[in-house]
Amino acid sequence: MQLLNKIAASAAGPHGQRPDALGRARAATTAFFAFDGFAFASWAVRIPAVKAATGASPAALGVALLGVSAGAIATMALSGALCRRFGSTRVVIAAATWLSLALLLPALARSALALGAGLVMFGIGYGCLNVAMNSIAVDVVDAMRRPIMPAFHAAWSIGGLAGAAAGGLIAPALTPLPHFALVALLGLTVTAAGGLVLLANPVPSGASANPQSPNPQSPEPHSLTGPDPRNPEPAGAQPRSTQSKVGANVWRLVLVLGLMAACSTYGEGSVSDWGALRLRGLGATPGLAAAGYAAFALAEACGRLAGTGLLDRFGQRRLLVGGGLATCAGMLAAALAPSVPVAVAGFAAAGLGVANVFPAAMARAGSLTGPNGVAIASTLGYAGFLLGPPTIGFLTGAIGLGPSLTTVSALALAGVALAWTVK
Repeated sequence: MQLLNKIAASAAGPHGQRPDALGRARAATTAFFAFDGFAFASWAVRIPAVKAATGASPAALGVALLGVSAGAIATMALSGALCRRFGSTRVVIAAATWLSLALLLPALARSALALGAGLVMFGIGYGCLNVAMNSIAVDVVDAMRRPIMPAFHAAWSIGGLAGAAAGGLIAPALTPLPHFALVALLGLTVTAAGGLVLLANPVPSGASANPQSPNPQSPEPHSLTGPDPRNPEPAGAQPRSTQSKVGANVWRLVLVLGLMAACSTYGEGSVSDWGALRLRGLGATPGLAAAGYAAFALAEACGRLAGTGLLDRFGQRRLLVGGGLATCAGMLAAALAPSVPVAVAGFAAAGLGVANVFPAAMARAGSLTGPNGVAIASTLGYAGFLLGPPTIGFLTGAIGLGPSLTTVSALALAGVALAWTVK
């Protein structure tokens, strides 16, 4: 918890001063991000054990993993409306509770079909929680008037690192069911404590109130598009046709941001679900196999902790282009490496590369259009994250796991092209 508080305080307002209520809300939101990463990593590093328990082939496992994708993407499409109707905090509490309990289902599965059904339930909680907590984070960013979204996602990465490390240590001693039961208990504890804090310290809403109106508390955008398209001219100075065009351009930008996020998260999801199996194929023990995702998550966390400063210094376009190139090179090394150390180093380079793409996309989409924009961009972004693993599974049956992972490099280059060409 001390580490979470340090992350939450790392980008405070001017002179380090901010209202206590906002600080508590930010710490609670950070805790939800950390648990989300911890829960997903706990599942990811135990995939080999769950696969063995179900007797699933690589292709059957790929089909089962579509359950996470189906549940999450379907829920994300509705989560923006749920946040507007019930409030993001209530949706976070409900989704985190659901996710904690649904984590038990994959460990109970004894067939690929049962595993797929359990992962649908897991995906529902995962998708809804991600939209809701990103919506709260956008409001915190607006209230603090700094581009601090990478710090929230750093907590997700640190949670993922902790989940991968704990999973590697626990794997020799516990089967997946007691392991996931401990994670579920942790999740329910975080939900109770963090939910009470958020309910007692509501964050003022920014762009979510009116996506077409300017928000005086919004931070200066680190954008690919130049001036903030929410209010390019003084109010009342635009004819109706111009206002409609601005609105259409805003939503097109949200779609482009979502596509850029998808190109990045395809690799993130692929490493989380197939990284351990890739290292097992190179001869790593079950405990050592967790090192691939751990290296990825550690590098990603470091990149996100430095994300605010990097955005300030280099701007979004340079950061995203450089990150895409690093992801491409790193995943080529991990996919084609002849040894475990080279593969782990490749995963680490890819983690640095993807670190700030998704946070930048969510912050910008939410700043422009509120929870609905977060829902659209995150649906596209998490589509890459969730569809990547089953895609790798299908390709593995035809060409092998190593060559299949080179598709991550191809999509990283597609993300570079989008970042470079968008004006």
